[in-house]
Amino acid sequence: MRFRRPASTGSTRRSRPPRRAKRSCAPSRRCRRADVNRTIRDTAERWLTEARLAVVVEVAGARGSAPREEGTRMLVSATEAIGTVGGGHLELKAIAHAREMLRTHELAPHTEHFPLGPALGQCCGGAVTLAYGPLDAEALARWPLPAPLFHLQLFGAGHVGRAIATLLATLDVSVDWIDEREDEFPPTTTLGTQWPAHIRRVCVDAVEGEVRVAPPGAFYLVLTHDHDLDLRITEAVLRRGDFAYLGLIGSKTKRQRFVHRFEQRGVASDAISRMTCPIGDGGIVGKAPEVIAVGVVAQLLAIQP
Repeated sequence: MRFRRPASTGSTRRSRPPRRAKRSCAPSRRCRRADVNRTIRDTAERWLTEARLAVVVEVAGARGSAPREEGTRMLVSATEAIGTVGGGHLELKAIAHAREMLRTHELAPHTEHFPLGPALGQCCGGAVTLAYGPLDAEALARWPLPAPLFHLQLFGAGHVGRAIATLLATLDVSVDWIDEREDEFPPTTTLGTQWPAHIRRVCVDAVEGEVRVAPPGAFYLVLTHDHDLDLRITEAVLRRGDFAYLGLIGSKTKRQRFVHRFEQRGVASDAISRMTCPIGDGGIVGKAPEVIAVGVVAQLLAIQP
């Protein structure tokens, strides 16, 4: 979805209070979390609308060392398997069993227990219980919508911004992708797939005004085409102060120059110290946009709220 907001110049924007993003796991995002990938659930909803016959395979129980968490789901039709319950022989047997259910039209819900040992060619040492059932309205109602891992304002639709947005398109996150140049937003991801609904492309003239509508504890990535614009956006985030992460693309020299400007303008030193610049996982080396994107997304996923 692409839309243009009017320039942020008055009480109109302030009348919209920030909303706190809901999280399925608190206080830490590193807690165990069922895989309820939005793309898989969206596919389930679409298949149900299309009356496509399918089986939902769910990890109903996991003991010891297991490849996926309880609540992880996979969709299986006669020709497709979407998602994963752990891969390997376990998943091959699950898909084969689900397709046998479809072939024979024996779709009654039931479970199957798998010790993860030599019989499956695995050495995890744990055990998994899989639940099988038809894809129907009841199954979809029991399938929770995933809460976003984090809310991100991504400023900049250049090469690095596109690469980051493409990676985030596959994750359960909430993204406002913001740029003043409407033509810079690509119609599809760099992989040629359509943008999912959780990547919202926002074209607005005064992009720094978008900072005030982000929820408390949001993440911010600033990587626009203009250093002065980077400065304005970053200062707006620093003055707001309630960010969980603020990343600014650039070198250590750029950081020093920006810090000097912020100090001259009276920005709080504790907020400045929390700014990340350069961005990305330091162990991932490379200047290609796709490599930078991998390092940045890895850094975002490692952050404790």
